[in-house]
Amino acid sequence: MKRFRVTLIAICLILGWLGYADLSLLLRNPEPYPISISDLEAKGAPREWLSVRDGYQDLLQAINMSGTMEIDAFLVPLKPSRGTQEVRIWFETRDQQIIELLKTYYFYLDSDAQRERFLADNQDFLTAKRDLTGMTADDLVADSNRQKLLELLQEMKIPIPEDVIFISEGKKPAMLRGIFFAAMALIGFLKLLFDLRKPAGGEQAQPDQAAQINTE
Repeated sequence: MKRFRVTLIAICLILGWLGYADLSLLLRNPEPYPISISDLEAKGAPREWLSVRDGYQDLLQAINMSGTMEIDAFLVPLKPSRGTQEVRIWFETRDQQIIELLKTYYFYLDSDAQRERFLADNQDFLTAKRDLTGMTADDLVADSNRQKLLELLQEMKIPIPEDVIFISEGKKPAMLRGIFFAAMALIGFLKLLFDLRKPAGGEQAQPDQAAQINTE
């Protein structure tokens, strides 16, 4: 019984911490923080949920995050200008237009002439201006993802500045998940308190019953 209670306490503490983390993140980010890419590079991310403007995507430097033809996301550089060489901001995207275009370029074109023609036809989009909204990697789970992204860039032998920023496009703070975790933690603690009080009543009733039997 004691082992069950210790396990329940541990689970409730974990759920409570997860709920606190999600709800505090939501309170810090009631809406996406608008910022220009130049300010983001100069000052860093002021919050986790950002709306970044004035950036330019560079799809020819995009990285296939799966390493296979079963692609569901690319890691794409976001630059303050088309001619910028050093990349300090990358965004993870699941934009189907980007995925289909890059899959066609890398896997479905058979000759250099076809690739050159394809690049010429899509040049404007390959380096198009892109405003995006998403979340930075700034919690324990996201930090793990950030490390994986850093390792991916290192494997590709891409220079990585110390203040590199990763943004997951389209991601937003999870409100319902935080409420769910907090509610489950509260229910667990209430059950624990109820169980702790329950045996005391049972132990008190047993001597009373024994006394009644002896009297008879």
